[in-house]
Amino acid sequence: RALRLAGGRSRCEGRVELEQEGTWGTVCDDSWDIPDADVVCRQLRCGHAVRAHGNAAFGRGHGPILRDEVGCQGHERDLWECPADLEHDCSHKEDAGVVCSEHQEWRLSGGRDGCAGRVEVFFRGTWSTVCNSTWYEMEATVLCRTLGCGDALQRPSFGHTLPGKMVYLCGSLQPSLAQCQWTFNKSAPCYQSGAAGVICNGTGS
Repeated sequence: RALRLAGGRSRCEGRVELEQEGTWGTVCDDSWDIPDADVVCRQLRCGHAVRAHGNAAFGRGHGPILRDEVGCQGHERDLWECPADLEHDCSHKEDAGVVCSEHQEWRLSGGRDGCAGRVEVFFRGTWSTVCNSTWYEMEATVLCRTLGCGDALQRPSFGHTLPGKMVYLCGSLQPSLAQCQWTFNKSAPCYQSGAAGVICNGTGS
């Protein structure tokens, strides 16, 4: 009864994959909607669904297509409880996906390209800035690498002008900032902070 999201930028975004008898398969997007996606997000402890995607938005999966015409009400504990067709007329170009509220993605804005600028994080449906109170070499390097921009060269400071504030603290070189310790919209760690920035040594598209 295992469930995972694949092809996304964090464990809380991606193509829905289920395990059945040791084989991983996908879900067809026919009638795939927010209540279905909500059940997936809650089952993975990823909050609630922000978007329900079809048409293999996170790439085409492999293996069997295990569910079609999924009809969750939204309150079910896991996806297996929802009514669904086991027979299908789908192909992997119709694989269903979700974006959950606990998913995080990042961008650098206001710099010369996508590898320099103020750090902004998309979380719980809105873009926010990052406090520089714990924005050290480690955190900056994790982000540069996640963005495919190499390593961190400089950490300039900016002003906070977005609604939310995020704090990251990485004890080691994690695959992404979402896997470091983080706190969102708590005033104490952000007190008198500037908005974090970074200039990476690579260049982005």
